[in-house]
Amino acid sequence: MQTIGTITPSTLSRKDLPWLVLWDKDRCTLCGRCTSVCPVRTLELGVFRKRTVKPDINNPHTSSSSFDVYYGIRQKTDPLNACVGCGMCSMVCPNDAIIPARNDEHDKLVFHINQGGVPRRRGGRRNSWDSLLNRIKFVRISMLTDPALDAGRHEFELKTLLGRVLSPEDSLKHLKENGWIPPVREIYPLIIGGMSFGALSPNMWEGLQMGVAYLNEEMNMPVRICTGEGGCPPRLLRSRFLQYVILQIASGYFGWDEIIHAIPEMKVDPCAIEIKYGQGAKPGDGGLLMWYKVNKLIAAIRGVPTGVSLPSPPTHQTKYSIEEAVAKMIQSMYMAWGFRVPVYPKISGTSTALAVLNNLTRNPYAAALAIDGEDGGTGAAYNVSMNSMGHPIASNIRDCYTNLVKLGKQNEIPLIAGGGIGKTGDLAANAAALIMLGASGVQTGKYVMQAAAGCLGSESDRCNICNIGLCPKGITSQDPRLYRRLDPEKVAQRVVDMFLSFDTELKKIFAPLGRSTSLPIGMSDALGINDAAAAERLNIKYVV
Repeated sequence: MQTIGTITPSTLSRKDLPWLVLWDKDRCTLCGRCTSVCPVRTLELGVFRKRTVKPDINNPHTSSSSFDVYYGIRQKTDPLNACVGCGMCSMVCPNDAIIPARNDEHDKLVFHINQGGVPRRRGGRRNSWDSLLNRIKFVRISMLTDPALDAGRHEFELKTLLGRVLSPEDSLKHLKENGWIPPVREIYPLIIGGMSFGALSPNMWEGLQMGVAYLNEEMNMPVRICTGEGGCPPRLLRSRFLQYVILQIASGYFGWDEIIHAIPEMKVDPCAIEIKYGQGAKPGDGGLLMWYKVNKLIAAIRGVPTGVSLPSPPTHQTKYSIEEAVAKMIQSMYMAWGFRVPVYPKISGTSTALAVLNNLTRNPYAAALAIDGEDGGTGAAYNVSMNSMGHPIASNIRDCYTNLVKLGKQNEIPLIAGGGIGKTGDLAANAAALIMLGASGVQTGKYVMQAAAGCLGSESDRCNICNIGLCPKGITSQDPRLYRRLDPEKVAQRVVDMFLSFDTELKKIFAPLGRSTSLPIGMSDALGINDAAAAERLNIKYVV
């Protein structure tokens, strides 16, 4: 029996891949741009052989054949090099000769990327367009009782507080007993969430920092950015721009040797210290920076060898309860900066968030509580963690706020909400809904990547290879060949544009509420939803 080729259990056809590369032979000039720009190297130059049959006019029963050889583009079917649909090939093609197309078959590739127990290379979440936040409507409009209907013609102070807000009596008592008052910062209600120097490329990180500095110093918008776990470049720690940064410390303690050693040389204090106990990208798991991204620079900042994966433990190894965390870590961070900098924990959205919050209310050291819902994150994680663990942010933040109301501390401990905010583009509407459900501010990360740097990932599993360092736009790559594609100044400009657009849209929502001097935190009577169960769960209006 004749064997044509070799077929093994891992052999796939193009029909089994999630993305097909469509190539037009007649338009292609074989310039090679598509093959050089492909991040996963799914394209290669190939040699093709075409048979042409020529019948004999004089004798219809005979014919002759000729063979033509030509060069073209071939798509690899190895799962390691499967096309991710990023479309970079079509962006650089001068003749529109190539484009990826979504396969109509079910994605059978998921059964082949499982060698050695390695998690699937996916950075995106399973986000639904019909999310709860997107179905919430703003139903209260004070058309006759308040003239502030046109947000463009009225002054708005879109600011919130980060820090423990004690009453005047409690502040004086605390000052008398301890010699200091809990510090409070006035910041913009939209925070750029924790994306570490290492998870993001140097150009992306620099562009975000430049945009935040411009917003603060030129636009008078007190925008803040969180570093994420992994420390930050030494020059930032010793610059005046540190005041716009929230330093994060997580269970891996990466980069904190550099930060602690730089304290005596800091020109200004950071905005705050965020202690991460959990994140929405992988509830119950620690962070993970895969070895693809750990180059010499990242290894030097984090104090680790190069070329090794950097997993963080699921919990801080020296802390076994929130009480111990407050007593040890939060107080020690306060002491490190002379009780001048707010310190607060960040947890993933779970049903135990109320237990954490109740413990924080009994200790004046905790400046706030950040909760990251299940729809957040682009980090490296197992599918079972991303798809089957966590808590939606809307109901979690509502539970915590109503609990604070029962304790009479709703104006004392700020709640910061995160996790899937703006995942469908409605950033301002999602933020306004969460603020009216009880959040004092919101944080977002993935939206910033998509809006400020042109991220090509989508919830239909397009691209989403953030975690392996092959980002085609250079947003999440540590490979100079890739991140040099990204211009930090253009990223900064897009960050500014994004915040200005968000500011205008948020004012358009808040203007009819008649709250032009303060955020409508907990103003749930302005919300409605066409789902009776959701309305009862969130304690908002049911409208049909």
